[in-house]
Amino acid sequence: MALIAKHKTIDFGVGDEVKVHLKVKDGEKTRAQVFDGMVIGIKGRDEGKSFTVRRIGAQRVGIEMIFPLNTPSIEKVEVVRKGTEGVQHAKLYYTRDKSTREIERIYSRVAGKNPKPVVKKVAKKKVVIKKVVKKTSVKKTSKK
Repeated sequence: MALIAKHKTIDFGVGDEVKVHLKVKDGEKTRAQVFDGMVIGIKGRDEGKSFTVRRIGAQRVGIEMIFPLNTPSIEKVEVVRKGTEGVQHAKLYYTRDKSTREIERIYSRVAGKNPKPVVKKVAKKKVVIKKVVKKTSVKKTSKK
């Protein structure tokens, strides 16, 4: 069970919100069609690997498409939002029965695991604490 797949140079995984750009042939003309949604599963191995993308369409109907990873009809895959770090299962088929609010918890878990903003806030708090400690120690020594 794969959690991450690679299309050309783009890495994406289960739980990521992606836009898949497809080449569609209408008669003699070819056009680009975009299908965007959340990757709910990656299956297969090597050349036979495929991924499933699910989105909510008109009238709140779920639409799923299965894309072979190495097909020439896929022009590119864009990652709109990362959700792989917030995923707890390799297949997200359980999201079919969930509301959008419950699905958003996956992305909120990713935001909670991002260490960069936390480090900045902690560093500022430590600086403030050190300044307060120095001021109180100066006041105590001046009173004695």
